Amino acid sequence: MKRTRRTLGEAEGYLYILPWMIGFLMFQLIPLVNSFRYSLTNIKLGGEYRFIGLENYIRMFTADTDLFHSMWVTIKYIVMVVPAKLIFALIVALILSMKIKGIRVFRTMYYLPSILGGSVAISALWRVMFMKTGIINHLLGTEVNWLGDPKYALFTIGLIDIWQFGSSMVLFFAALKQVPRDLYEAAQIDGAGKVRVFFKITFPMISPVMLFNIVMQTINALQNYTSAYVVTGGGPLKSTNIMALKIYQDAFVKSDLGYASAQSWLLFVCLLGLSGLIFLTSKYWVFYGDEGGR
Repeated sequence: MKRTRRTLGEAEGYLYILPWMIGFLMFQLIPLVNSFRYSLTNIKLGGEYRFIGLENYIRMFTADTDLFHSMWVTIKYIVMVVPAKLIFALIVALILSMKIKGIRVFRTMYYLPSILGGSVAISALWRVMFMKTGIINHLLGTEVNWLGDPKYALFTIGLIDIWQFGSSMVLFFAALKQVPRDLYEAAQIDGAGKVRVFFKITFPMISPVMLFNIVMQTINALQNYTSAYVVTGGGPLKSTNIMALKIYQDAFVKSDLGYASAQSWLLFVCLLGLSGLIFLTSKYWVFYGDEGGR
């Protein structure tokens, strides 16, 4: 009888996770396997293909100069966006953790950009706002060519991503609420200043959440596509031609699916490498309370 109940319980558990398993197989695992298979072929859109082995991968590192340029642009984009996004998120989280009248309304308002910011409509609006005759130049009283000058174009599309700091802010806010109050009281008795309290108490206590946010926002920045495509189209002079956009252009504009699949695997390896590097460095600055130290 007990064995029957256990079997029924296991079957019920599998039934609950069945929708996730179907979604994982259809939309993640199968496309992942197919993209690797296509990367070993010369497949075109709507055409036949043949196996060519590692030719696409050799071509990436020997014949495609645009690839290295796109990788460099992507690195600059990550270095610019991720720190700025997390700094804004943490500052806002610190402000919203204070006892201020009507603070719940502000918490909702600050989270809205994360819901709306990744849409095509917002990117199109951003393009209109940053035109030479747009509202940004009008407010600043300047005539900066935000979208047509390579010096400003990457920064302009990066602002969309930085503006979407709501998800990181919510996590920081939750982490700040979990910091024991008695630590702050002890620091106050010892006469510690606010800066010292932040770096000696607040930051160590929220460092696991900081690690999570850094990894997730690095992944998001590495996969960004919408803003570069809609706002600048990769220009001017390919100054915003990030990796995800280049993969799209090779796949659906040049109809070279095999080569685009190989590039997507390169992007995947870069993503794993960056994530691994972040985790390796985390042992020097992430504090886990159950370990008794860093």
